[in-house]
Amino acid sequence: MVRAAVLPAVGSPLEITDIELPEPGPGQVRVRLAAAGVCHSDLSLSNGTMRVPTPCVLGHEGAGTVVSVGEGVTHVAVGDGVVLNWAPSCGSCHHCGIGEVWLCVNALAGAASVYARTADGAELYPGLNVAAFAEESVVAANCVLPAPDGVPLTDAALLGCAVLTGYGAIHHAARVRAGESVVVFGAGGVGLATLQSARIAGASTIIAVDVSPEKEELARQAGATEYVVASDTTVRQIRALTGGRGADVAIECVGRAATIRTAWESTRRGGRTTVVGIGGKDQQVTFNALEIFHWGRTLSGCVYGNSDPARDLPVLADHIRAGRLDLGDLVTARIGLAGIPAAFEDMLAGKGGRALVVF
Repeated sequence: MVRAAVLPAVGSPLEITDIELPEPGPGQVRVRLAAAGVCHSDLSLSNGTMRVPTPCVLGHEGAGTVVSVGEGVTHVAVGDGVVLNWAPSCGSCHHCGIGEVWLCVNALAGAASVYARTADGAELYPGLNVAAFAEESVVAANCVLPAPDGVPLTDAALLGCAVLTGYGAIHHAARVRAGESVVVFGAGGVGLATLQSARIAGASTIIAVDVSPEKEELARQAGATEYVVASDTTVRQIRALTGGRGADVAIECVGRAATIRTAWESTRRGGRTTVVGIGGKDQQVTFNALEIFHWGRTLSGCVYGNSDPARDLPVLADHIRAGRLDLGDLVTARIGLAGIPAAFEDMLAGKGGRALVVF
């Protein structure tokens, strides 16, 4: 038996309880978690913004140590440190075939299969494949990647979502060039990783926008050169900070229609807006045909930072070892499993950066 945070049904409170894990079968790995980040996507799954089979164990950003492996697993061994990959590519679908592994149509296939049971025998599903809100998990072998050397596993947990997403949004989706101006909407865990990544990319002016004045120090520590408290004058303030033109690039990490629209309006003519935040289907963003022509701006979505974890983790590890990327700066709370509901409430209230469950 291991302790886990179980979501009984969409909209229900999490229950901290014992679950029973099977031994890993062929092509599976059992991992003892060192840490798991609490991401806004977990909140979206719990409240029904995104669909998930229930009852389930959420948590998709984590790292730990291999406890046992099933038949046919050769790329990791017992005792290895690993980072969980919640969206593994199948390697055979159309998107994988053209190199868009972050859009793999089979990435979440494992989330629809029972992986464990509660103490009373009820079937459990693994949230986004990896069920990281538990002391241990059994996952498909392609859901684990060797952890980078020299990076503590408690820090490496953040690589599994926040950092890959923020880094990828800057370097792969928006393709920020040195000297460009960047505005980042939302200074939570992903937003802070995005700010650090903009600094690594050599952006000149880096503007953080958030509803909370208390996040300014966090944002500046992550790389923001300017900080704007969100209001009805946000666009004007950003223009004033960018020579009257608007930013070259806007990254939206909130997932709200109004914020997406503001991000788009905050860019210059010909500017680029990348949407990282996950919003509900009721969030409608509208544009008129004339403004699309006149402004010549680009608006694009971004899944998992348009990243390939196998390619990007070694690059991120180099940035960490060189001191360019500080994972500790993203964490504003270290909690146990019982602290996850409070972390959800903090996210709803716009507080803090990343809460990290440390086992």
